[in-house]
Amino acid sequence: MEINKVIVGYLETNCYVLFKNDNCLIIDPGDEADKIKKVVGDKKVVGIMITHYHPDHIGALEILKDNYKCMVYDKSNLEEKNYQISDFNFDVIYTPGHKSDSLTYNFDNKYLFTGDFLFKETVGRYDLPTGDLNILMDSLEKIKTLNSSIMIYPGHGEDTTLDHEIKYNPFFNRY
Repeated sequence: MEINKVIVGYLETNCYVLFKNDNCLIIDPGDEADKIKKVVGDKKVVGIMITHYHPDHIGALEILKDNYKCMVYDKSNLEEKNYQISDFNFDVIYTPGHKSDSLTYNFDNKYLFTGDFLFKETVGRYDLPTGDLNILMDSLEKIKTLNSSIMIYPGHGEDTTLDHEIKYNPFFNRY
């Protein structure tokens, strides 16, 4: 699987375009639909995945959904289980705390797309509506047991690994 990060919008949201064979998935199309379309090129978009519904993660959603005529995947239609969409296999993990609808996508136990739930050496805000630090801490506990070398692709900023976060993220060692 090939992963392309497209930084979009004034909050510099990480949108990800995943490629496998001639298909692709888009994760968190925050803004700048034309920039995302350019990365997609002539590949077939088999779905758009949303980690949570904050404006900086969905700004280009309607344009891309209409353009590619594809399904949108989010907490309203995904359970915590394994899914196969075209060539892509992934697990859905409910990770509320930043927002009650926050999801994390685990592809092949190698790539974790966390939205604003987890960043390099910190976590997302939990002081916004439906955010809750105690719930966020429970979500961190859920992912702590995954493969420690798994790559983490957050909604903003640099990529990291779970091993790095367990060692250096103060929220993993808060309690």
